[in-house]
Amino acid sequence: MPDHPPMTSRQTTPPSDPPESTRKRYILGITGASGAVYATRLLDQLLTKGHEVHLVVSDYGKRLLADEMGITRVGLESMAPHLAGDPHAQVYASRLILHPNKDVGASIASGSFLHDGMVILPCSSTSLGAIANGSGSNLLSRAAAVTLKERHPLIICHRESPLNLIDIENMRTLTLAGAIIAPCNPGLYLLPQSVDDLVDFIVGKALDLLHIEHDLKTRWGED
Repeated sequence: MPDHPPMTSRQTTPPSDPPESTRKRYILGITGASGAVYATRLLDQLLTKGHEVHLVVSDYGKRLLADEMGITRVGLESMAPHLAGDPHAQVYASRLILHPNKDVGASIASGSFLHDGMVILPCSSTSLGAIANGSGSNLLSRAAAVTLKERHPLIICHRESPLNLIDIENMRTLTLAGAIIAPCNPGLYLLPQSVDDLVDFIVGKALDLLHIEHDLKTRWGED
């Protein structure tokens, strides 16, 4: 699979510093379904908007990052190199908390951990099934189960096609449990001119579902 270079050419703004009363905290999970660039772009957006991000990557998610983007070490420098080289790099780094997927005793596995939503992007059918069946064998699925239990937003961006009946039933189960299934299906009505435009459409949808303001091109009929 050819490497997809990290998006280093995008314009970013200095990190905002919202007051403590409005500062948000999110969990980002990455699994082994294709679409590593979605995850790195969402991470970029969350960090540059001043939010705290707790990142957990499955074993196959790590392989995905390596295969599609040449990322062999999870961290700010590898996943958002343009932020790591920014004058505000220390601020960005302080907002990114990494959790090993095997550490089911991490803070995000507890119902006492308060956050504003969890996004799994991309989400494989394997992880979809584990979460739907209440498996807590790794941190990603445990954190997702706790997110549902505590009634925090859980956005599952599934990225496999076609679907079999097992996938469909798992999506039904999770929807009934309170999760939002948001497949990685980019809209073409905005006439995308590049892969970046397609990526931003999906990332913008995830941000919308988390009620985070953004300026990505996702809206019909709006400049």
